[in-house]
Amino acid sequence: MNNSVTNTARLLWAGLRALLVLTVVTGILYPLAITGVAQGLFSGQANGSEIKADGKVVGSSLIGQSYNLPLKKGQETPDADLKWFQGRPANGLGTNSVNTQYKLILSGATNRSGDNADLIKWVKDAKAAVIKDNSVNGYTVKPSDVPADAVTSSGSGLDPDISPDYADIQVHRIAEKNGLPVAQVQKLVDEHTDGRTLGFMGEPRVNVLELNIALKALVAKS
Repeated sequence: MNNSVTNTARLLWAGLRALLVLTVVTGILYPLAITGVAQGLFSGQANGSEIKADGKVVGSSLIGQSYNLPLKKGQETPDADLKWFQGRPANGLGTNSVNTQYKLILSGATNRSGDNADLIKWVKDAKAAVIKDNSVNGYTVKPSDVPADAVTSSGSGLDPDISPDYADIQVHRIAEKNGLPVAQVQKLVDEHTDGRTLGFMGEPRVNVLELNIALKALVAKS
């Protein structure tokens, strides 16, 4: 009986010691080590890939923002503010009052099949809007010019990037709305176009937030 109690106590003490050691190693030392390495080598990514402008954090390079006009009376969906480069549609987010430009909580895809009537209508409406909004004096957008990312949502609805093709067809509109030379705006797009990751992964892309921050600075100088 005494031996049984002694053995049980010894096993419990061994288990408790193992629990304490593993708690310290995996719950304290390991997280501290990983946090230290992340802050030392990848501080930008570890802190949310923040983007700053005028000394303030205005967003993340990983999360897209909307550039819309204030809602008018009776509107459910705000109109796009056409003096800024526009990102991809976000139909998967629906109409909600939770997400704002600087506070994004909801994300989600449309979850519609390719032959879904709602999706087809969204794409057609988006394509017509892209053509109408970006056709300005001396420049007309043709239906064949509109890239897929201009009319379709990403899986999250918060894609921060657009294709160079989508950025390019917005150049003339941006130049006209902001009183800038087309060549100057095109140069801005080219400077903010990133190539494929490691030269072969993904597609060339333009970060809309970073591009609009640069546009704001360019307008301020003009």
